[in-house]
Amino acid sequence: MSPAEEEKSLPLPERWPRASKFALSACAAAVAELVTFPLDLTKTRLQIQGEAAVLRDGAAAGREAPYRGMLRTAAGIVQEEGLGKLWQGATPAVYRHIVYSGVRMVAYEHLRDSVLRRAEDKTFPLWKAVVGGMSAGAIGQFFASPTDLVKVQMQMEGKRKLEGKPLRFRGVHHAFLKILSEGGIRGLWAGWVPNVQRAALVNMGDLTTYDSVKHFLLLNTSLVDNSVTHSLSSVCSGLVAAVLGTPADVVKTRIMNQPRDKQGRGLLYKSSMDCLIQTVQGEGFMSLYKGFIPTWMRMAPWSLVFWLTYEQIRRICGVSSF
Repeated sequence: MSPAEEEKSLPLPERWPRASKFALSACAAAVAELVTFPLDLTKTRLQIQGEAAVLRDGAAAGREAPYRGMLRTAAGIVQEEGLGKLWQGATPAVYRHIVYSGVRMVAYEHLRDSVLRRAEDKTFPLWKAVVGGMSAGAIGQFFASPTDLVKVQMQMEGKRKLEGKPLRFRGVHHAFLKILSEGGIRGLWAGWVPNVQRAALVNMGDLTTYDSVKHFLLLNTSLVDNSVTHSLSSVCSGLVAAVLGTPADVVKTRIMNQPRDKQGRGLLYKSSMDCLIQTVQGEGFMSLYKGFIPTWMRMAPWSLVFWLTYEQIRRICGVSSF
């Protein structure tokens, strides 16, 4: 058998390992995103609530809704906008995770196995895991930033309608086209800096923690590579990711949702640092953790669903465990 024929006879995951891992991680992320999306919408609304820069804007004065917690925010969306609105913006969110999760998982495994190189006994020093997790998250989020921008802006459409403001978009594709026409290619990457910063922190919590905890358990306990180990590792990764990523997520959401001029420049914040300073000065340090509870409540089941699904899909398709 010739080398070409031998290659064709190999299973698809062995012929196209990176493409296969991209597709498998994208499928797992899409499932996790749809299951937990209502918590993401609630988190986004909480992060915008009480925004000091908006309250200083004369056009917005007097129309700010009273403060709501997580449960009241979710209940209010259902009562005022309808149950289906809990999934408003889900389509660009799924698009985002197809790109983001696919790229970050492939990038992390490549960095771990080929660049940073783990030891033969599968140990991987924490500092290498941190570098790999942050780098993979930043790369994945940069490519997925336009879809994240559309997701955030579409999540706020229901609130605009209640405030008597005209809706900005008719759908996902109209949102992409409108943002592109108003701000150009650069407009699609509005807020990409805090977005990438957040992704680096979140993945330092998610990928680094999951990989480190999983292999620590396998090497130092009687646990084996099964759903129990995957579940314990994913619970830890969700908590750490929420703690590290929420402040950057608040900044990212506010920058992406702010009004812009014809050149695509933000009218409320000059940069992510300016947003951070204004938020802390106007609302206090703990405002950086607005939406933490739904973020954590979402990241925990998201991580659980994603990692369990991802590991099982890999096993079924004949790909080695993560």
